Amino acid sequence: MRSIFDGHLDLALFALAHNRDMTEPAAVSNRREQGMTDALERGRGAVSLPDMRRGRIAVCQSSLAARVNRETRPASRLDLDFGTQAMACANAQGQLAYYRVLEEMGEVGLIRTGKDLERMWGRWERNSGDGHPVGIIVSMECADPILGPDQLESWWNGGLRSVSLTHFGHGQYASGTGVEGPLTPRGRELLTRLAEVGMTLDVSHLAEESFYDALDHFPGPVIASHNNCRALVPGDRQLSDHQIRMLLDRSAVIGSVLDAWMLVPGWVHGKSSPENVSLAAVADHVDHVCQLAGNSLHSAIGSDVGGLNHMPSDFQTIADLQKLEPILLERGYSETDLDNIFHANWLRHFHRWLPES
Repeated sequence: MRSIFDGHLDLALFALAHNRDMTEPAAVSNRREQGMTDALERGRGAVSLPDMRRGRIAVCQSSLAARVNRETRPASRLDLDFGTQAMACANAQGQLAYYRVLEEMGEVGLIRTGKDLERMWGRWERNSGDGHPVGIIVSMECADPILGPDQLESWWNGGLRSVSLTHFGHGQYASGTGVEGPLTPRGRELLTRLAEVGMTLDVSHLAEESFYDALDHFPGPVIASHNNCRALVPGDRQLSDHQIRMLLDRSAVIGSVLDAWMLVPGWVHGKSSPENVSLAAVADHVDHVCQLAGNSLHSAIGSDVGGLNHMPSDFQTIADLQKLEPILLERGYSETDLDNIFHANWLRHFHRWLPES
């Protein structure tokens, strides 16, 4: 079984927002949640640390996820939005603390340096993976919790290694999915500091104008941790071919997503069913990036695994990422190509850009 590096998960968010124990299999958590109706994902979880081990997902980027919306009226812990940056900052720090606790328990290993990544990956490659810590590179999905450029070094020292500037709507630093607009002045200042610190910029969720603005202002390493292709599925959440080519010019890695609404056109949230969506659609997006690149050196997995209500029908837990292998083999991808897509492209990026020690 091939080891996998997943470019985007939200392990702390599911644990702390859904009160879901990431150290027990998703099937166990789903039984606990039977009858709960506060979220569509209740009883339909698909990711946990045991399921990751079973599917040899050895390393992932896993997020700190919180946003600022001064007009929001949060009703439960499931809300991502907070009324002030200070509250969003505190919430994201709580998510970071969860990863540290998991590390103390021996469930995960936080990857801060290239040496950490080398040790973690080597351990998985030498052994079966049963009981091994899962490697986590801490990312931030939406930079709203960063109070300002001067706070970035503190986040770096705490283990944060990649940052996306925004999520849905208008953020503190950029415009995101569903809206239009450039970076804010504070966003340009933050990019300068990101480059100085050595952080990777994740362009996922950036509105188009903010995307181009960010590439113009940021000279450092760039990725798209969880994005699919607009040529296959229309919408501003997807990357256009022009955007993909710009990322290829920056040696970026692009992780393909499993969210059904990003896999097939015409998905309607709350109404559409994944019964007619399969993992073959994920392979379509992987293949499109490879065809634009002319090779397999930029396409990867950024699964963003959430609830089964919006995952492909032939996908039950994150261990089923392994089902992508025969699909890609049937399409003519070589063993080397599969290594690139399943892990080597992410490994090369982070070996290059994480601090050595």
